[in-house]
Amino acid sequence: MVVIVRKPSPEEEQEMKNCPTWSCEVSEFEWDFEEEEVCLILEGEATVTYNGEAYQFGAGDYVIFPKGMKCHWSVTKPIKKHYKHND
Repeated sequence: MVVIVRKPSPEEEQEMKNCPTWSCEVSEFEWDFEEEEVCLILEGEATVTYNGEAYQFGAGDYVIFPKGMKCHWSVTKPIKKHYKHND
């Protein structure tokens, strides 16, 4: 399982604008992804750690979390994202 962090294509960025938003203050927590999640980070910064591997992302990043991933979130700047789930 790998987290993908990259810049979105113009089409991906446009598509994500129609998706719900989620936000979180500076915090640390455990999270289980029951479905694949794709998100566009609008504000903030965070690091997600999975199996000893750290994935950092921030405003402007397009992030794909795999289904079944159990990870630790460390939100270092209040974060806001658009997100969608894929089966």
